[in-house]
Order: sequence, then structure tokens, then C-alpha cells
Amino acid sequence: MLSVEDLRKGFGSGRRRLEVLKGINLKVEQGELVSMMGPSGCGKSTLLNIIGGLLEADSGKITLQSFNYGTKSPNRVVDVRRNGVGWIFQDFHLVDRLTALDNVAFSLELSGMSSSEAEERAKAALERVGLGDRMDFIPDQLSGGQQQRVAVARAISGSRPLILADEPTGNLDVKSGQEIIHLFQDLCKNDGISVLMVTHDPILASMADRMLLLKDGVTAASDIRSAWGIEEVQP
Repeated sequence: MLSVEDLRKGFGSGRRRLEVLKGINLKVEQGELVSMMGPSGCGKSTLLNIIGGLLEADSGKITLQSFNYGTKSPNRVVDVRRNGVGWIFQDFHLVDRLTALDNVAFSLELSGMSSSEAEERAKAALERVGLGDRMDFIPDQLSGGQQQRVAVARAISGSRPLILADEPTGNLDVKSGQEIIHLFQDLCKNDGISVLMVTHDPILASMADRMLLLKDGVTAASDIRSAWGIEEVQP
């Protein structure tokens, strides 16, 4: 479903040139939850930004269903951001004065959808993440876990095949964080959505279908338990 081939990205020039991604190769299947870990500054967010169409690579290729890009500038891959990829961040990025329903519908309207269709899709997405009884609540009236569920609803409401989650549990307590991962598992299994998740939490990473380690500019399949010196991790 997602294929990244020999992706390379550096910043700066001359002696100050820093090669961050040195030939990334990875694949994510439909309905698969993949976690990615790595040291701070290793390029995890850079990689997500390129896959999400927010940044162009120096070389390499990305295939996401019918989309082919990688080295195209962000203004040439608007369709990827609208129809290919949904984002979830550590900070929920909700509009404080809007209800949960309006937060989800607003993003759909920005992509060109009519208000009536946006509202119907937003309602369905909020029901899907278990917030059918919280649609009229503003963010301040929701717990952190519930706010992140609104963000998940916003990400899936556009029927995009891939969710990119950058530290999605970073601002949540342990229980709420695990609930979000369980929600990802459910969406992958029952809706066929794919999730590529960056996390610093080895316990949450171990709950994914597959784990990757990004280090020294390349990715490798990893047993996170041994890679991070953990003797035993309980999902």
C-alpha cells in the first residue's frame, strides 16, 4: 500500500551539509500498524513529513496507492495531503472554540467538501472512535484521550488510506495512550486503514504489527525489546 524506495534527504551545504536520510526503504501493507523508533534527531519526523507531502526528498520514490511522489515539491502533491494521508500529532491541534463535530467537519470543508457532506462524515468518524455522545463538546470539556480521539476522527474522516502518527500518545497518560493504540489496531483490522506511528515508548511500539528502528539514516526491522535493552515488554 505504501512503498518508500531509496529515499534520501539532507540539509545545508558544503562542510555544514548534514545527510539525515541515507537511503530509506520501507513498506506498509494495507491494514498494518507499523511503529518506528529511533534516537532523537535521527530523522523520524523528516521521514514522516516527506511521506505526508509536506517536504520533498533529494532523491528516491514514494508510492502510496495511485500516488507517486517523493522528490516533488509540496505544492505539487496537494492531492496526497487531501486524499492520501491523515495526520495525528502529539499536540491535538484542535480549534478551542469549535465542538468536536465542527473540528472534524471544518477540516473536510477546507478540502473542498460541502458542509452537509462534511457534517455527515464527521458524525460517522466520531461514532467510529467512540465519541458519539461527545460531538457537541468543545476541547476543554474533553479529556486528553478524548481530544486525541477527535484528532483520530479528523484523520480518518476523509477516507484516506494512511495515517501518519507522530508521537500520538506523547501528551497522554499510560492508560489513555494504550487506548489510542487499541483504537489504531481496531481501525487497521476492521477498516483496512494503515498506520505508521513514531513513538519513543517501547511498550506501545511493541503493540504494533511490526517495528522499525531508524538509525544512522536507514531503517531496519527490529526487535524493539532487544534494540532498547528491554528484557521483557508486556503488550
